[in-house]
Amino acid sequence: MHGFPFSHEMWTPQLQAMPEQFRVIAPDIRGHGASDTGDGQYSLEFFVDDLFALMDYLALPSATLCGLSMGGYIALRAREREPHRVRALVLCDTRSEADSNEARLRRSAIVRTVKTEGVEAFAEEFLPLIFAPHSFRDRPEAVALCRRLICANSPLGISGTAIALGLRTDTTDALTTIAVPTLILVGEQDMLTPPAAAQAMHRRIPRSEYHVISGAAHMSNLENPEEFNRHLLRFLQSLRRQG
Repeated sequence: MHGFPFSHEMWTPQLQAMPEQFRVIAPDIRGHGASDTGDGQYSLEFFVDDLFALMDYLALPSATLCGLSMGGYIALRAREREPHRVRALVLCDTRSEADSNEARLRRSAIVRTVKTEGVEAFAEEFLPLIFAPHSFRDRPEAVALCRRLICANSPLGISGTAIALGLRTDTTDALTTIAVPTLILVGEQDMLTPPAAAQAMHRRIPRSEYHVISGAAHMSNLENPEEFNRHLLRFLQSLRRQG
């Protein structure tokens, strides 16, 4: 499950690296990519509802959930609501805490920018927050991809999602009840969901794994896909061996 405000295409380096023996489903969250925008009145609970509905449609009683940022919020809440449907978790550049007042004000500023200046202006403000400075030089294709994905989304979808994320519930208290294998990945330069937040989850989730992705900020899967994929594929292969 992708981050805000992108689409499933942000997972391209991982989808291309995935062995054939894995069945991988990368949806577009409501209001993003090719999914309908609808009325723009969203809640994180609706995104979890959509996930379970998709799993039902595909006849998947359970699955390993992998999410980055917003996708991680969805994965954690899905595990809290229906733990029997989650075989394992991969939590990337995300956190369990609900937004602080300061973070909610930043969400409101996103909506204001999108409505008054447009999606392109928001993209130019947002990209420096999610990429390490050197990525603009060393990974220009990743920056260009995220710029394109942001600008392809509608102002209504971006605004509705920003408000939904600001109102999401806190899943921290439920972390100690997670009994499935869990991999936690975070970029060493992530400013939005920093390594400290990932470490806090690691301390609470029993037997979880924690790795810092070198040279990466918030978009660790795109800024250092080689290291990211190494940890991800090793974890998935270990799950396969466990049966």
